[in-house]
Amino acid sequence: MRIKTGIDGLDEILQGGLLSERVYLLSGPPGSGKTTFCVQYLAQGAALGEVGLYVSLVESPQNIIDDMSNYSMNVVTLIKMQKLLFADLGPRMDYGFIDDLHERGIHEHDMINSPGDQGAPSPATVYKEIACYVSEYGVKRLVIDSVSAIRFTSKDPSLQEKEMSRFIRNLKKLGCTTILISEMTDPTVYSTEQFASHGVIFLHNFLYDKTMTRAIQIIKMRGTKHDCNLRGVGFTERGMAVQELLE
Repeated sequence: MRIKTGIDGLDEILQGGLLSERVYLLSGPPGSGKTTFCVQYLAQGAALGEVGLYVSLVESPQNIIDDMSNYSMNVVTLIKMQKLLFADLGPRMDYGFIDDLHERGIHEHDMINSPGDQGAPSPATVYKEIACYVSEYGVKRLVIDSVSAIRFTSKDPSLQEKEMSRFIRNLKKLGCTTILISEMTDPTVYSTEQFASHGVIFLHNFLYDKTMTRAIQIIKMRGTKHDCNLRGVGFTERGMAVQELLE
């Protein structure tokens, strides 16, 4: 079964979309469009009746909601319908966050947040929280932003790799189609996340012919015929769109 991403032009080069109930890694430098890609993916599912969960480990959900509301994804409406959920598993939410949500017509029961002060979350504690949300809300599409926030909770590099491998292996059991956001900026530097994930998508942001250019590259996609060529990326009122091949 193929899962439509909602990204214009992407499903066509993925034989119809992502394979369901698998884990995918989305990497790229700042400003390449990772957050837009993932919220668009969740909004597409929510519009089809599939509950989507965005787990934030770094950014305030308030900022994500505000930024994505500039697109015609109906983010606020989907949140109110509890088809699009945001879970803040990072540090304690900012002062004034709840007041700001009230002004936008969103109430506490529309959001799911981990209570109290928190230190750096570990892969194990994050997984347990996510598993509870998936079970309670019937989540089918999952985004975790970002794995970089939990990768370095151990100072021992070998333990880091072991914990990330275990984390991804357990995610595969949740029954969700999951996208992990990574802050990796060099696609040739290989990590446990790349090997353990079923697919790796890289978003580029670079200087091309004297112009800053965004592009997408499918580096790995198990069970899917694809090429590894760079394609341009643009943004419309609906969000991200994949364009023609870059020469």
